[in-house]
Amino acid sequence: FFSLQSQLSQALNGLSDRAKEAKEFLVQLRNMVQQIQENSVEFEACLVAQCDALIDALNRRKAQLLSRVNKEHEHKLKVVRDQISHCTVKLRQTTGLMEYCLEVIKENDPSGFLQISDALIRRVHLTEDQWGKGTLTPRMTTDFDLNLDNAPLLQSIHQLDFVQMKVSSPVPAPPILQLEECCTHNNSATLSWKQPPLSTVQVEGYILELDDGNGGQFREVYVGKETMCTVDGLHFNSTYSARVKAFNKSGVSPYSKTLVLQTSEDTQSEEQTLPFPVPLERSQLRRMSPFSSTLNLQPSFPGRSYFELRSSAHQLSLHSSLQSLNSAGELMAWFSFDPASAHADIIFSNDNLTVTCNSYDDRVVLGKTGFSKGLHYWELSIDRYDNHPDPAFGVARIDVLKDAMLGKDDKAWAMYVDNNRSWFMHNNSHTNRTEGGITKGATVGVLLDLTRRTLTFSINEDQQGPVAFENLEGLFFPAVSLNRNVQVTLHTGLPVPEFYTSRSAMP
Repeated sequence: FFSLQSQLSQALNGLSDRAKEAKEFLVQLRNMVQQIQENSVEFEACLVAQCDALIDALNRRKAQLLSRVNKEHEHKLKVVRDQISHCTVKLRQTTGLMEYCLEVIKENDPSGFLQISDALIRRVHLTEDQWGKGTLTPRMTTDFDLNLDNAPLLQSIHQLDFVQMKVSSPVPAPPILQLEECCTHNNSATLSWKQPPLSTVQVEGYILELDDGNGGQFREVYVGKETMCTVDGLHFNSTYSARVKAFNKSGVSPYSKTLVLQTSEDTQSEEQTLPFPVPLERSQLRRMSPFSSTLNLQPSFPGRSYFELRSSAHQLSLHSSLQSLNSAGELMAWFSFDPASAHADIIFSNDNLTVTCNSYDDRVVLGKTGFSKGLHYWELSIDRYDNHPDPAFGVARIDVLKDAMLGKDDKAWAMYVDNNRSWFMHNNSHTNRTEGGITKGATVGVLLDLTRRTLTFSINEDQQGPVAFENLEGLFFPAVSLNRNVQVTLHTGLPVPEFYTSRSAMP
């Protein structure tokens, strides 16, 4: 009896273990259901975004091709109309000569006829010769010799599909932050990481995230293959948290351990480099605002690590803006133009400091650095200026219209200028027409004073008109709009011009 009880008890123990494992397995399956739903939403959003990007690219190309058709149309009409005008004039002259000759033939005075007949005969032959071969032949055909070769694109669309992933390929392990190589310098932070030792899982890239220095949400500041990133433009005397994760075709790794970092005390403090980590008990968080104005954050492309239907242009990285102090203690920023946020028709060169455009329409390009406080001055030299276009210079929000002249919407504050005069424009309102334009070699200066909340412009070191805009508040990016007839080069990190400092010193 006791032996049977013992056997039954042991059997129940084994069955209990199986039941416990089954319950844990059910929890795992339910978690998988939730994860599948979340991944499905992210996957669908990624697919829609990528297809929308293809549609946008096709629409842009359609507009370009239609422009070529319109140009061909205008060219053919001009040639035919010119030939109509030329032929009409010659026909009128010929008809007049014929009518005169008929009147002469009716002349009854033989002596008068003999006096002019030879000259008239020569003139008639000469006029007939002018209607020589080709004169009455159309110079232009009515056909449009433009055949759109859309077969390769249609074939590519039909072949558009997901790249099959190997289920056996695991996601990467969490990266390890290398504390000995991480440091802060003034309001910059350098972070370094690596894959765990003995890890054999292939990694396609890394995602570095930073909070806002106020315990807020983490935001992506770098996406790429590098294992080191310097983040500039942080608040002085502030505490930030940083973390990094890896991704490949199979998915995204868990986050690394969170690192707490402390920036230097203020802009006047002695240069110092602090190793990580900074203990929380001595991290005094004094500045309660979000990222400072010179930190350029770009949203990464959604779902980039799940399947291979993406463009490398969506792998965005953080621009490292260079900064220094001028003699007045103001912070000056070096920056370039930003290809990631510019219109597709903008053409970049000279390390993204020089821009032009391949469209006759106005297109907008922004600087990589945004400003929300301080005094900032930059210049744009006019490298090419053909056919008197109207480029515009100023500042804008990050979501400004990119396919219209700067200042057409309420997201930009600009001065547009031709070869004789300029106007200020915001929300399509034109004000303060001022004499004085630009030519090739001219220099346009932009002065953004977010202490006084004003925007001022100059041409060739002379202030152009009054203060252009007042009561500015928020985050502003340097901006330019131009077309293919203009090329400009950006010059940054400049001291404030004398005309402004002298005006500011006046009582």
